[in-house]
Amino acid sequence: MDRNKIYEFFRFGIVGVLATIIHFGTYWILINSIVIENKFWTNVVYSIGYVISFVFNYLLSAKFTFRETMSLKNGVGFLLSHIVNYILHILIFNIVLKLGLPNDLAPIPVYMVVIPINFILVRFVFKKIK
Repeated sequence: MDRNKIYEFFRFGIVGVLATIIHFGTYWILINSIVIENKFWTNVVYSIGYVISFVFNYLLSAKFTFRETMSLKNGVGFLLSHIVNYILHILIFNIVLKLGLPNDLAPIPVYMVVIPINFILVRFVFKKIK
């Protein structure tokens, strides 16, 4: 593996950790601040955190991780890749909730599954679609 790809993966890791902290932090604050009585609202709160982290993730992925200019083309590609990523998030999140993991810990196993998939999708957007 060449040095540029190693650095790119390292930068992806930094952005991914920060985006994950933003997502989880937003989710955790909301889930612990309001009384949520059903799974629908748990999913809404999870989605709010996802959207906030999505915006941060796009900005830093373009400029810092992949060192590309933001454009309509890679913005749409990023959005489409994140639609796939979001569907995976919600599916796995609900499976984890159904298995009985508490609401405030449920996102953690989700991240372990979807982050590697997200890297592949986002890298494709910035490196293959120009």
